[in-house]
Amino acid sequence: MSARTHTRPHPATTGRVDIRMPWWALVLPMVAFAALLLLILNPSDAQAATANPALTQLFDWIQQALYGIR
Repeated sequence: MSARTHTRPHPATTGRVDIRMPWWALVLPMVAFAALLLLILNPSDAQAATANPALTQLFDWIQQALYGIR
């Protein structure tokens, strides 16, 4: 005995695709982008996660190499 398959008629396509996203799918990336942008604009407020001076010197060297600050 074979199993019965359920088929649904396909709706007529009008060329328009209806895609719905939840509100947080747009808001969360925008909030993350804004937070990172604020950290870039004012890096003096950002603090290193560790007190290791070697890492701090490395980040300072990278920043000087990128921006030509001396």
